[in-house]
Amino acid sequence: MAELKTQPNNRSVERFLNSLADEQMRNDCSALVGIMQHITKAAPKMWGTSVVGFGTYHYVYESGREGDWFVAGFSPRKKNLTIYLMGGIEPNKALLQKLSKHKTGRACLYIKCLEDIHLPTLKKLIQQSVARVRKKEKATEK
Repeated sequence: MAELKTQPNNRSVERFLNSLADEQMRNDCSALVGIMQHITKAAPKMWGTSVVGFGTYHYVYESGREGDWFVAGFSPRKKNLTIYLMGGIEPNKALLQKLSKHKTGRACLYIKCLEDIHLPTLKKLIQQSVARVRKKEKATEK
């Protein structure tokens, strides 16, 4: 089975964020670090070259494929700030209506900047995502 390309590493999160050319993106990423660190109680860690993740959990798919992934994370991209919501977007539809300007993917939330959205709703989305991951992880430990 192929190994995931995005792996945790010892690169500096601070150096990565400081290297972002766009000041608004740097500020938003710094704010997200604080939010996610508070929610997960985990320090930020680089995953690959452009993802900042918090905590880890072990997953096993029905197919038998398994691995480790971050509990919460984000990545500053050229056009958007990508926030990863574990467990997908579907369980979050009601909250997403309150968020304001955003787009979604399968398990990703795309925003231009934090000032475009309702921050308390974003925090709740992240909290619920983290809670789903931890609940699922506890269920698989039994």
